[in-house]
Amino acid sequence: MDEVQKKILSRLQTLCAKQECCTKDLLGKAQKALASREGYIAAPEAAQQIVASLVEDGYADDRRYSAAFAREKSSITGWGPVKIRMALAAKGISREIADEALQEIDSERADAKLEKMLRSKWRSLCDDPQGRLKLIRFALSRGYDYSGIQSLIEEITH
Repeated sequence: MDEVQKKILSRLQTLCAKQECCTKDLLGKAQKALASREGYIAAPEAAQQIVASLVEDGYADDRRYSAAFAREKSSITGWGPVKIRMALAAKGISREIADEALQEIDSERADAKLEKMLRSKWRSLCDDPQGRLKLIRFALSRGYDYSGIQSLIEEITH
């Protein structure tokens, strides 16, 4: 590894120490950093070498990233499993790892968050003739599947 790669590696190690990062994001950051160096012709192998070093040293781990991402998006943002799985797929995370990450979610807490969001949304929609349909669309857009929200919506709207 040359000096430019070592500097980029050091910068990415600092980033990984502060927050979880997936390998796809790190690869993009490494490629961008290499491409921005004047007079430096960056081969994709150089960026891959940097990311491989980060993974090898334990700075980056897609399983750890996915679990943290799923927990955060479920508990803080209120996303459902469908939306989380799609977001992880967009980050280049395999379906197997995404499924493992979804197991990390506290289902009782996620269900309580969903119910709170739907009840809050229903307060603004209860006088709307299309309110129930809008509530269903809202829940679906948050990443929940219809079979999982059907009984909850029935309870809230009646």
